[in-house]
Amino acid sequence: MKKATPLPSPSPRPRGRPREFDEAKVLDQALEVFWRLGYEGATVADLTGATGLSATSLYAAFDSKEGLYRRVLEHYREGPGGNTGRALEEEPTARGGFERVLREAARNFTRRKLPPGCMISTAVLRCAQAHRPVADLVSSLRQATVASFRERLARAVREGELPEGTDTGALARYFGALLQGMSVQAADGATEADLLALAAVAMRAWDGGDGRPRAR
Repeated sequence: MKKATPLPSPSPRPRGRPREFDEAKVLDQALEVFWRLGYEGATVADLTGATGLSATSLYAAFDSKEGLYRRVLEHYREGPGGNTGRALEEEPTARGGFERVLREAARNFTRRKLPPGCMISTAVLRCAQAHRPVADLVSSLRQATVASFRERLARAVREGELPEGTDTGALARYFGALLQGMSVQAADGATEADLLALAAVAMRAWDGGDGRPRAR
């Protein structure tokens, strides 16, 4: 499966003495703030309060609030945000991969240690024009996920798991919409059981009546 396009690198970090903080811990703390408050809602004061860094140290390390957000997104994709790609790569069938994607989403979107939902699925959907580059970046990550779905489904067609003529583009967007909807519903209070039931319905549709799609 084609890998998602890497995030653009933040501005080069200034040289000088080594940092005196644990970057992974700071990124986890900043991630929680951005996830809970959104990019525009999170202030520098919120970020310094959560991380314990001064504004000077934050800017020296990450160049700007946007630079920190970009690094946080990268950190998220290396951790919980990478579950989707791993599921599609590791499961031997497309059906198994997509079922795992949905079941893991049901669990991860409702875990209590982090805000509900997915950090990327519903992030920066509307913003001030000044923050358009950030919105475009997050949109590109969502589009990359749908593209990875389409590629895995096309492979399933080539391998005979799905019938010829399957609309892989529409099916990829269907699963993308499911994930975004699950994220919104988790934020609105849906439980893991609620989302697992939704995942079960989606997989019954995969196996369902008209044969499109139908796992073989």
